[in-house]
Amino acid sequence: MAIAEIEHPVLEALDALGIAYVRLEHPPVPTVEAAEAYWAGLEGTHCKNLFLRNYKGNRHYLVIASVSRGIDLKRLAASLGEDRFSFASAARLKRWLGLDPGSVSPFGLINDEAREVRVVCDADLKSSRALVFHPNINTASLEIPLAGFEKFLAWRGNAVIWLEL
Repeated sequence: MAIAEIEHPVLEALDALGIAYVRLEHPPVPTVEAAEAYWAGLEGTHCKNLFLRNYKGNRHYLVIASVSRGIDLKRLAASLGEDRFSFASAARLKRWLGLDPGSVSPFGLINDEAREVRVVCDADLKSSRALVFHPNINTASLEIPLAGFEKFLAWRGNAVIWLEL
């Protein structure tokens, strides 16, 4: 699939929802650490996105936090009533969010037609003016206002939990 085909539905959805964004193109960056070298022009909070599964593998979670935030997976699992979490496989990522490793983003929720992925957002993100995510491809980054992010999540209709991570 071409890059434009992957990113286009994201930009189309943001435009349809009236959500402003700043788009920054850069070389492919498979990790947050690699992306940081190209984020100088974006002022929003740069986010990491973890795609997790519970122990039984019957529930999936997209965990979103600032790149600087450490996440204790044991504590998070306990607070959500799960036994434990592990990172979901590339096959699960593709099945549930339609994404490849290195491109995990809340915009992948566009591909979760059954709205089964649960979204967990760090409550500290609420103090951000804007947030930065990949548009489902790791060759660009989008900065969107916090209110736009919340509007996008509401539009998708997945269960969303804001927690102190």
